[in-house]
Amino acid sequence: MSTSSRDPRGRGPARPASRPTSRSGAPASRSASPGSRSAPPKRTSAARPPQRGRRGLVLLVIGVAIVVVLALVLGLTLGSSGHSSTSYSAQETASVIEQVTSLPPTLFDQIGKGTAQTLPKPIKTAALVSGGKPEVLYIGAEYCPYCATERWAMVAALSRFGTFTGLSLTHSSSSDVYPNTPTFTFHGSTFSSPYFVFTPVETTTNQPYKGGYKPLDVPTPAQASLWQSLDPSGGIPFIDIGGKYLISGVTYDPSVLQGMTPADIATSMADPSSDIAKGAVGAANTLVVAICKITNEQPSAVCADPAMQSLEASLG
Repeated sequence: MSTSSRDPRGRGPARPASRPTSRSGAPASRSASPGSRSAPPKRTSAARPPQRGRRGLVLLVIGVAIVVVLALVLGLTLGSSGHSSTSYSAQETASVIEQVTSLPPTLFDQIGKGTAQTLPKPIKTAALVSGGKPEVLYIGAEYCPYCATERWAMVAALSRFGTFTGLSLTHSSSSDVYPNTPTFTFHGSTFSSPYFVFTPVETTTNQPYKGGYKPLDVPTPAQASLWQSLDPSGGIPFIDIGGKYLISGVTYDPSVLQGMTPADIATSMADPSSDIAKGAVGAANTLVVAICKITNEQPSAVCADPAMQSLEASLG
């Protein structure tokens, strides 16, 4: 069960000592078989029903079939789109994604660290790899206001190395601190890059459920073990950058996003004088330089940039 907290790391329920699991618990099955329908009574050859009776039976069967089809369609619709509570149009979503994933390199140079409050922390663990590439592992939740804040920086930073597909807009919990913070969700998205693998895990939705929030993605045992070993408190957002750097908690002030729409935030991120750009793009830059450390400074167009090199020297 997640709890509201002003600690800049979202927290969920305690994980069992025997085997780390998602703080939201095992997810409920996202596909449920419709109840089986009993077969219609068989007609016997002994007595042929009158014409009127046959017509009534046909209409009854058709009516039942329509109800079943409507129930199935409605169930599929809810099951496919109901993982988070959102009210953003496809047009708004596409526009926001386009703006945030195509910020100009000069903007990153102008802002530098900005008002980012925390740098990625060096860690000494085994290299985190997937498919022969360095891996960036993110564990968060849709309800979490700190994850909501951090995703703006993450989408901007990762888009300098590759391409997202399937991103969508959502918001943080309406009953936690910094309520209804607009954000992206990584659930259902993919990221393609020649330099590293990005693995996102959104453990719950933003919808209340049994005193917590509805389960969504479940970390693998290896992911849960890594998460517990590097942050026993279970803080989110949790970002392991190739086993070399760790971000645990939000890295810039979440309050700068309050009262803003997704479109407002996207527009402000492109304005180097805005508090949102100084926070979100500044935090993105700290993530960029950490990623450059695990990609052998590739691509050079990003990692060899003098502004990034200057910031990278502060990572240690």
